[in-house]
Amino acid sequence: MIKRNRPSRRGRSTADEVDLVRLARGMADSSSRVEDTFWIARLSATVARLLADRDEETLNTALEQLSQHDVDAYNALADAVEAACESLRIEHDGTSWDVLLFTAPVLAWSRWQIPSETLSASALQALRVQLGAHVMARGVKIALADVLFSPDQLPRGFVATADLTQALAQAAFGNGTLQVPQRELPETKQFLSDTRYLIGAALVPAGDAIFRWQEDDGEREEALKQWTRQGGAALQPLLAGCAMEPCMPGAYHAAWREADRTSRAYSLQATVTFLAVTLNIEAGQLQAAIAPFVGRQLEEYRVGFVQRGHDQVLHGVVWPLLDGEDEHTDVVGEIEAVLKNLGVTDIRVHEHDFPLDYCDDCGAPFYPNPEGDLLHAELPEEEASEQARHLH
Repeated sequence: MIKRNRPSRRGRSTADEVDLVRLARGMADSSSRVEDTFWIARLSATVARLLADRDEETLNTALEQLSQHDVDAYNALADAVEAACESLRIEHDGTSWDVLLFTAPVLAWSRWQIPSETLSASALQALRVQLGAHVMARGVKIALADVLFSPDQLPRGFVATADLTQALAQAAFGNGTLQVPQRELPETKQFLSDTRYLIGAALVPAGDAIFRWQEDDGEREEALKQWTRQGGAALQPLLAGCAMEPCMPGAYHAAWREADRTSRAYSLQATVTFLAVTLNIEAGQLQAAIAPFVGRQLEEYRVGFVQRGHDQVLHGVVWPLLDGEDEHTDVVGEIEAVLKNLGVTDIRVHEHDFPLDYCDDCGAPFYPNPEGDLLHAELPEEEASEQARHLH
């Protein structure tokens, strides 16, 4: 079928943007649950219509406008958009079902390539069993995508996320598996430490509990403990040659954000362990340099690692700012605490700002050394030659 160009919708889009901003501000200023219900219903209906029209531009424009002028209204609109993408109510055989897109992230690191491949039917069944036993409420229908997604392969944008939710909801009433052709997925960039995402949909009769901890005899901490143990055992064969740490499964956007936050300290742990093993040294023989990196504003901190007595950066970690963190947040103190807990006590903190510089040849970030030079991370030649590939 030939793809047709959509007619211009500029006039309608402008009206929708104004409406979204008005509804989001109403929600942000609400003073009662009754008023919340009023605004949520209207905001959700408008967002759902724009998603059905595949009008992502209007949603992004409204979010951008509010992000600059009204943080509370921005959060209200962002919550509504995320909810519309990751949840819906459908009818099937005369029954109403609530659908929630969820993800079960897993942090992993390896000296070799971290897998991101199609999952076998037996692997998917084992994961469904463990999710059903430890994470989901009794009787939940679970559909899983047959790929352990890398960050590069996650749905791009609100419409694509909503499409995935719909597709998984339909799969739940079939064999419980959504087949994702590998050829349609972007190539995975390779890092020493990265996150993989098991993505699925949970379906329950409308109004019923979705997660185990929503039930009277369920507890979130116990669910995480059992998922880490039993779910981790089901995940480990899929991540051969990797150290791994399962994260708490949950609603797609919330679990994704929490995995992003947790992955920062995990990346430091992976780097320290990797360098200690590769160079046959103790963690205390490493020196770390921490520096702020600024674009239009403070964007991230970068941590460069050198061996004591040397100035060449051996490896580095990017620590992005998340969820309202800024120059007033004690991010440096958090990074220092993680490093000291790992045994790295020789830490240099650079106070002045650095530009967001990257290597022109490979695109890797430059990292600070203790003297304040920005360098490409490079292992000594003899150690680097033993690695399956150079990882940034």
